[in-house]
Formats: sequence, structure tokens, C-alpha cells
Amino acid sequence: MRDSPPPWGRGWGRGPEGMHGMPIKNIIPGQKIDPAKLQRARELRREMTPVERTLWQALRGSKLGGFHFRRQQIIAGYIVDFYCHRADLAVELDGGIHLQQQERDSQRDRVLSEMGLSVLHFPNQEILQNLPVVVSKILAACRRRTTGQSQKF
Repeated sequence: MRDSPPPWGRGWGRGPEGMHGMPIKNIIPGQKIDPAKLQRARELRREMTPVERTLWQALRGSKLGGFHFRRQQIIAGYIVDFYCHRADLAVELDGGIHLQQQERDSQRDRVLSEMGLSVLHFPNQEILQNLPVVVSKILAACRRRTTGQSQKF
């Protein structure tokens, strides 16, 4: 058994304190995470929609050009569907619920943008009907964001 966390600083795993009471570092440094929000993010990970599952299969395990994505990541008090830290890129899937919360989504996008993050939105239907195109758009955005090219999305 290890006496200290792994050298890469990610703790040992599950729970707000990690498996052996060690703190888990936030992917976005310096943010405080509300325990209720953390619990909600965990629930959303366990109860992914079919569309989220479809996209996650294409993103998980650094399959997409070596870019690592996280699901239901808390950033600035918001839970984003998918997040690539290396590219500072959030990916949001817009299902029916988003028609009822357009102002909230717009506010979230403004906050994330002010943090230097970029947000890509995809309607659920686009993912179901054209997954390869969606995945190529996400990969292109990641590459642009990591090579310093124009950030037009």
C-alpha cells in the first residue's frame, strides 16, 4: 500500500477525499466545490442519457487524438457535460431541457468564456445522426485550442 499519493498528483480515486483520505485535486485549480453539486455530478455520471453515452464512447480513454475528456465536470459552479482540460474545451449536448433554460445556458457560456474556456454545443439529434462529424469537430477544436490557432467555433 502507498503512503503518499501518486507523483502525478491526482490522488487515489473515489470520494471527495479519495480512497485513503487523501484529497483529490480539482481539475480547475482554486475553485471550491459545493458538496451537493459534487453529488449531483456523480449522479449525472451514473445516469447518463443515451446520447451522452454515445458521445462518451467516442471520447473516453483519450481515444480522440490523445485528448483526455472528463464527464460532468464542475467548473465555476456549473456542471458541463464533457471537458478537456488540455484544450480548455467544454462540450455541451443540447437536448429538450435546454429550450427551457436558454438564459441559464447563455450565462454559463459567458462565465466559462471569461475563464478562457471555449464551449461547443451539439444538438442531441446531430450526435445521433452524424456522430463522426461531431467527433471530427471536437477533435479540430481541441487541436486549434492547443496549437494557438484561431479559436473560431
